[in-house]
This record gives sequence, structure tokens and C-alpha cells, in this order.
Amino acid sequence: MRPASAHPLPEPVRTEAPVVPLVQPAARLMAHAAAWLMLVGLLTGGYVSAAMTGKVPADPRMALAAHLNALMGTFFLLGVAWTLPMLRYGPVGQRRLAWAVIVANWANWGITCVKAWLRVSGVDFIGQATNDAVFGALTVSVVLPALVAAGAWVYGFRRAR
Repeated sequence: MRPASAHPLPEPVRTEAPVVPLVQPAARLMAHAAAWLMLVGLLTGGYVSAAMTGKVPADPRMALAAHLNALMGTFFLLGVAWTLPMLRYGPVGQRRLAWAVIVANWANWGITCVKAWLRVSGVDFIGQATNDAVFGALTVSVVLPALVAAGAWVYGFRRAR
């Protein structure tokens, strides 16, 4: 035994682990957007039934597509949100990815609701102003952001060097 006046034992070195929030902010943002998209997607079922019964002058197949776009978009958002901790992106990259997926899925629902009312397909330029405007809106706000987001999602799984 050492006397009390002997050299004190060194204090153990404490290494502080970085505090990682249980839920990353981008994941919460995406889950919140998914919850709202699910709600409006389910409510769009009323739009579908109104179109099918002729109570609103909308194409019933396009209205159904809007309904399904919202439901499928919900799961796209939740899938990306769930995998955010697995990706190589930091908070800024995660937020960018989140917004790309959010914009693409909400626009997909919204534009498809409108195109049902306009009774245009909007899948190609055909020389009709309304159809071509819908095609342009879909390309800019749905197709391009969704492709960029999906590519970034896949890339995010690569290991950092």
C-alpha cells in the first residue's frame, strides 16, 4: 500500500464519443413529409371516387394515378429516411437528398391531380399547349429531381475513401 502522501494515481483519460441524435434532422423532415403525403394521398381517394362517378370533370385513371403516386411516394420518402444513417453523407448532404425526394414526390402527386382535371397525359411534347406545359412541369419538378435523388441515394451507399 502506498501512503496517502505518495503520488496520486493518474485520472483515467476520458474520451467523449460524439453525440449522435437518435433521429437525424433530415430523416425527421422526410418522415414528416411522408406523413402529410400519406394523408393527402388517402384524401385523394375521394377525388378518385368523384371522378369515377362524374361528380368532378377529371379523368378517373389520372386521378387514381395521383392517389397511387402519393402512396408510393410516401414509401419512397420513408425508405430514404430510414437509410440515411447508412449513407456517407453528412447533415448538409442528407438535407439536400431529403429535399430532392420531397420535391419530386409532392410534385408528382400535385401535377398528376391537375393533369387529371385537365385531361392530358403530359408524357411527351405533342404540340398541344396544355399537354406540353404539363410535360415540362413533370420533367422539371418530378423526373429530374427523382433521378438525381435516386442516383445520389445509390451513390451514398459507397464507402468513403
